[in-house]
Amino acid sequence: MNKLTVVLVDDEPLALRLLQSMLEEHQDLDILACCRNGREAVQAVSEHSPDLLILDVQMPGINGFDVVRSLQADTMPLVIFATAFDQYALKAFEVHAVDYVLKPLDPRRLETALERARQRLVQMRSEGEEGNQEEKKRLMRSFEERGNNSNPSAESAAAHTASQRLAIKDRGSITMVTQQDIEWIDAAGDYMCVHAKGETHVMRSTIKDLQKQLCPNLFKRIHRSTLVNLNFIVHIKVLTKGEYFLTLSSGAKLKVSRNYRLPIKEFLDFNKQASLTTPQTS
Repeated sequence: MNKLTVVLVDDEPLALRLLQSMLEEHQDLDILACCRNGREAVQAVSEHSPDLLILDVQMPGINGFDVVRSLQADTMPLVIFATAFDQYALKAFEVHAVDYVLKPLDPRRLETALERARQRLVQMRSEGEEGNQEEKKRLMRSFEERGNNSNPSAESAAAHTASQRLAIKDRGSITMVTQQDIEWIDAAGDYMCVHAKGETHVMRSTIKDLQKQLCPNLFKRIHRSTLVNLNFIVHIKVLTKGEYFLTLSSGAKLKVSRNYRLPIKEFLDFNKQASLTTPQTS
């Protein structure tokens, strides 16, 4: 039986021991390290490459979110936040946390979080294998096309076809996300949060490098840290200072800064059916 490897992080010794004792009852878990602060957590993840990181949010020095931001994409484990404060829940899921468990810890609620981590890990490994197989098939098709057709336009078409899928690497696995399914993308430090089909995929990249991989006809930069797929825009609110607010089909709301308003203005001019509201002051 493959065990789920775990690193625990909490600056309160009693809370850390309680969490450890609760997890030791699970025979499918292997606790690799118990850390008392964020620095120890970053070092433990780097040394052990665990499947799962269970950590507190509020810690002196490096807090829980700082720990996540400090990790490299290829060593990023699944994350469950365990904290006494509920106000960080939204931010936790924005960094792709598996779950957010409140203290005092309830064994049943903790088990639910662990089960989600188990399922996510199985899914990641499955998608990684499928992604690798698909990538091999794509490369074989590319080699065959180059061998049978030396026409530069044919090679360009093949490259364009390959570019319609975005490869998101995470801990040795690769998730292939169809570009047309990506609704919007926002930057979080050195990472990009790719929102597609109700899920958020996290990849290490700059927004400029990622934009080069995306179809320019679909994706437009609307802020220094945001890209949007034009096909998902369902409502546009125009403000008097030259800014816009976009509502996407999922209900997500994005602000368009004045420096990046031109693509949306062109989109409005092209699509006369876009829904506009009366200009308002911000």
